[in-house]
Amino acid sequence: MKIDETSIAICKHLRDGRKSFKKIADELNVSENTVRARVNKLVEEGILDIAGLVDPEAIPGHHTALIGVKLDTMELVAKGKEFANLKGVVSVSVVTGRFDLILIVLLKEEFGLLEFFTQEVSKIEQVQSVESFVVYKGYNLKVPYIL
Repeated sequence: MKIDETSIAICKHLRDGRKSFKKIADELNVSENTVRARVNKLVEEGILDIAGLVDPEAIPGHHTALIGVKLDTMELVAKGKEFANLKGVVSVSVVTGRFDLILIVLLKEEFGLLEFFTQEVSKIEQVQSVESFVVYKGYNLKVPYIL
C-alpha cells in the first residue's frame, strides 16, 4: 500500500486511539468508510498497529530504563530481533553512535535491572557491553503494558 497524505493524516488522528472514524472523517473531509478501509488496510499490511499505551509513572512499582547495547557483531538487525523478544523490552532501535542498539525496558519491583541483565540479557550472545539509563521523569513516554 502506498502511504499518501490521507493515510498519514489518519494515523496522526489515531494518536488518540478513542477518536471515532466518523470524527476523523469529518475533520479530513472524507467518508467514514474511507477512514475505516484505510485503517484496515494499514493494519493488514503491518504499517499500523493500534494499541493501548500506559504512562509507566502512573503504574505503582514500575519504571522505565533505556539500555545502550554494544555488540561484538555487525548482525545488528538480527540481534535487535533477539533483544525484542526479551521479557520487559518495549522497543529496540538499531542506532548510530557509541551503542549499536537502544532498548526501552519496562521494569517492576520484582523484575528490576539486575533481573533484566542476569535473566534476560545473559541469554544473548555477542554482547560486548551495556549501559543503563534509568528514567526519573518521562515526557510523552507511553508504552504498551507488557509485564
